[in-house]
Amino acid sequence: METNKQPLLKHNGVNYIVPFILITSCFALWGFANDITNPMVKSFSKIFRMNVTQGALVQVAFYGGYFAMAFPAALFIKKFSYKSGILMGLTLYAIGAFLFFPAKMTGSYYPFLLAYFILTCGLSFLETSANPYILTMGPEENATRRLNLAQSFNPVGSLVGMFVAMNFIQARLNPLSTAERANLSNIEFEAIKQSDLSILIEPYLVIGLIVLMMFLIILLVRMPKNADKDKNLKLGAALKRIFSVPNYREGVIAQFFYVGAQIMCWTFIIQYGTRVFMTQGMEEQAAEVLSQKYNIAAMIIFCTSRFIATYLMKFFSPGKMIRAFAVAAGILTLGVIFFRDIKGLYCLVGVSACMSLMFPTIYGIALRGMGEDAKFGAAGLIMAILGGSVLPPLQARIIDMGTIGTSFPAVNASFILPLICFVVVAWYGNRAFKRSITL
Repeated sequence: METNKQPLLKHNGVNYIVPFILITSCFALWGFANDITNPMVKSFSKIFRMNVTQGALVQVAFYGGYFAMAFPAALFIKKFSYKSGILMGLTLYAIGAFLFFPAKMTGSYYPFLLAYFILTCGLSFLETSANPYILTMGPEENATRRLNLAQSFNPVGSLVGMFVAMNFIQARLNPLSTAERANLSNIEFEAIKQSDLSILIEPYLVIGLIVLMMFLIILLVRMPKNADKDKNLKLGAALKRIFSVPNYREGVIAQFFYVGAQIMCWTFIIQYGTRVFMTQGMEEQAAEVLSQKYNIAAMIIFCTSRFIATYLMKFFSPGKMIRAFAVAAGILTLGVIFFRDIKGLYCLVGVSACMSLMFPTIYGIALRGMGEDAKFGAAGLIMAILGGSVLPPLQARIIDMGTIGTSFPAVNASFILPLICFVVVAWYGNRAFKRSITL
């Protein structure tokens, strides 16, 4: 058992509490965007009369923005500063949110995908800036623990996003089921679609205003310049250095699979729960809303578990912890696959407790000891969020099969993909732990 008594937010006589609070607020903002969006896969599928795979294009656009903008964001930050990167991220976030209004006016699905893409280009700037910035706000010895603390407020924003999605979007949409919408005439369909889209865009317009307020606050507050403003932009040399480090290279792989697992578990819990509750005789919309309540319960557990994991990290190796949590997640995912009733949904909720420490811990371990190269290293880890764009459509394709064989629910079988992801994360945790005991 190890202990770390270094101060968390003080270093070399500098107190980082105020900037830490402001930057941590941004963690909550992108948590909101992530988790108001996951249920929209189901909502867009109903509104536009699409299958699950087409609805999952929301996740392709959303996490594709993370991938596309990560290295441009790193170059921007390296040329200017972490603060400038955060301000650019908030600007793009607000623009993307406000684009939901013209997207609604077109009545078409694809302008919404463009709005999501621009919004998440902003989130890519935010995450590429904020994560390594937090790592610099104190001693390097407890940087991973500090990042876990900041990331603990990400699910607070996620909870708000889920609550808004459930109460201000899902519960207010027209109650016609997917099958009933398929039988509407074109005129009836268009009227209901426009009404539903008006409901769907309201929270995005509100969050756009909140993001603008946050932009003004950070613009006006003086922020520390830790490792800022290096105009010596040797990207090729930096990439060669960072990807030559096994700890970092493997961390990017683990992050890709972890983010894919997280998004799959939180997106398709709606489809999983809806199937369970509809077999009990519940109407589709009521089943969707109740499934979202289970999703909120999962996020509460996730949030609580992250605070607990951050505390335990004072005593245990991060690599050992991530290995144990990933193994537990894999065992619970087996329950998700093989239980066909409410027990499977309970297992799926329980997976969130195990996922709680994975993102920031992989991030912190992978960037350990990188110094100035952490800016480009951070971009590679944010690009790994592409896992949230690539893997959910694959799971959606399985779900669209309906059943496997004669009677096995395809939605259950589809969770083989998150299971594979957790195996990869456990492998990385084990590798990281072995490295830590040889140092």
